[in-house]
Amino acid sequence: MISDDIDITHQLDAENQNLHHSSDDSMKEACGVVGVYARGEEAARATFFGLYALQHRGQESAGIAASDGRSIRVHTEMGLVGQAFQEYDLSRLPGYISIGHTRYSTTGSSNISNAQPIISEGPEVEIALGHNGNVINAVDLKNEMSQWGLNFNSSADSEIIAHLVSNAPVTEWSDRCAYVMRKLQGAYSLVIMTKDKLFGVRDPLGVRPLCVGKVNGGWVVASESCALDHIGAEFVREVEPGEAIQIDDDGLKTLYKKKVEGQLGTCIFENIYFARPDSLLDGQLVYSSRMAMGAELAKEFPVNADVVIGVPDSATAAAVGYSQQSGIPFTEGLVKNRYVGRTFILPDQRLRELGVRRKLNLLPQILEGKKVVVVDDSIVRGTTTPHVVSLLRKGGATEVHLRICAPPIVSPCHFGVDMATKDELIAGSRSVEEIKQFVGADSLGFLSNEGLLKAVSGQKERYCMGCFTGNYPIPVQLEMDKLVLEA
Repeated sequence: MISDDIDITHQLDAENQNLHHSSDDSMKEACGVVGVYARGEEAARATFFGLYALQHRGQESAGIAASDGRSIRVHTEMGLVGQAFQEYDLSRLPGYISIGHTRYSTTGSSNISNAQPIISEGPEVEIALGHNGNVINAVDLKNEMSQWGLNFNSSADSEIIAHLVSNAPVTEWSDRCAYVMRKLQGAYSLVIMTKDKLFGVRDPLGVRPLCVGKVNGGWVVASESCALDHIGAEFVREVEPGEAIQIDDDGLKTLYKKKVEGQLGTCIFENIYFARPDSLLDGQLVYSSRMAMGAELAKEFPVNADVVIGVPDSATAAAVGYSQQSGIPFTEGLVKNRYVGRTFILPDQRLRELGVRRKLNLLPQILEGKKVVVVDDSIVRGTTTPHVVSLLRKGGATEVHLRICAPPIVSPCHFGVDMATKDELIAGSRSVEEIKQFVGADSLGFLSNEGLLKAVSGQKERYCMGCFTGNYPIPVQLEMDKLVLEA
C-alpha cells in the first residue's frame, strides 16, 4: 500500500541516495529476475524465494506477477523482498505462472512507479515483464511509440520494452521476439508472462546472465543459478545470447534465436563482483573464477608479506586464491556488517567521518605488526579504498599492499551497471602510481586484462570489457543520464 506521505518519502530517499553514492565506492547492479511455470505449485511463493536468493542484485523495490490461466495479478512495493511481501500479499497472487523482479535503478529514479513487473496491454495480448539491463536507445523508442499514441507511466526503460513487446505489429510470438530484438539496442535479460505462457529472452550480446532449471515437472528461469538452488530446481542450461524461450504445458522450446556473429558482450563484472559465488556462469562456478583471479594477481604482483586478507564478501575467494598461489597465510582481518543498508536516518558529522566503519570493522589483534596483502574486487571512484587502508594501519598493519581483481576502470558502463560517470572514475585521470599515493597503500597492483580473461577461462570475443578499455561491443555515442526518461 502506498501511504499519503509517499512524496516526502521519495524526497528523503533521493537525499539519502545522494549521500549513499557520495560515500560508497561500490558498483550497483541493475536487477534480478525470476520466472516460474509449474502446474500444481504456488508459483508466486516459489518466485518469492527465488527473488530472495537474488536480493544482492537490487534492493530498492520488489514485485511479483502471477496468473492462474485466466488473469494476471501483480504486487509491487518499495524495499527489500522480505519487506515487500507478507503472507497476505502472496495469497492474492494465485496461479501456476509467475514472474518476479528485484530492482536497483539504472534508468529512472527509485520510486514505486518504476517498480516491476510492469503490466502492458496491447491490441492482442496482455503481458507482465521484468527486465535486467539497460537499453541505450530508450529515448528514441519512447519518442517513436509516443507517436503511436502510447502513454508511459514510469521513467524506466523497462516500460518501453514492455510496450514494445505487447504492441509489436505481429501475431506470432516468434515474430514478436524477432521484432523486439531488431528494435532494442543494449542489455536486456527478460522474463515475460501472459495468462498462460512464460518467456525468457536474452539480448544478442548476452550482457546479463539468464538460466533455466527444472522443478517438480515445471520450469524456472532466473538471473542466476543460485536462485534455482533455493527453490529446489535443477540447473539445465543458460539461455543463449539472442535466444527467446517459451514455456507452457508442452514444455520448453526455443522460440527464436537471433544469429550472433563476432563480438559478444557478456559483462565480465558478473564474474568479478555481481554474481553470487555459488552461481554458475558460462559453466564455471563463480567462486572458482574469483579464486583464479587471486592466483593470477599473486603471479603478476608478488610481494613479501605476512598475511593475506580480502575485503568481504566479494573479494574473499580471490584472497584465498592469492594466498594459495603465494604461500602467504590467509586470514580474516576485516569483518563486514551485512545489515548495513540504505536508511532515512542521516549520520551526524562525527559519525559521517567514521566513513567505512559503518560497513567494515577490523580485527586488530590479527593485523598488529603484520605486512598485509589486502585483496579487493575493484576501485571505482576511490572514495572507500583510502578509508580501508587507513583502517588497516590504525589496526597495526606495518605495510598495506593492495591487490585488485579488476583492471583499472577507465570508462563507465552503459549496459545496466550504475558505476560512475567518466569524470568520477579515479583511473580515468590518474596513473596506477598516482592512485597508490591517493589511497595510501605501500604498493598497488591491478589484475591485467589478460590475467582476468585467463581466470574466467574465457575468450576476449565473449566478454564486454568496455569499462577497462573504452571499447564497447556496440557503439555508444553519449553517456546517458540515469534520469533521462523522467517526465
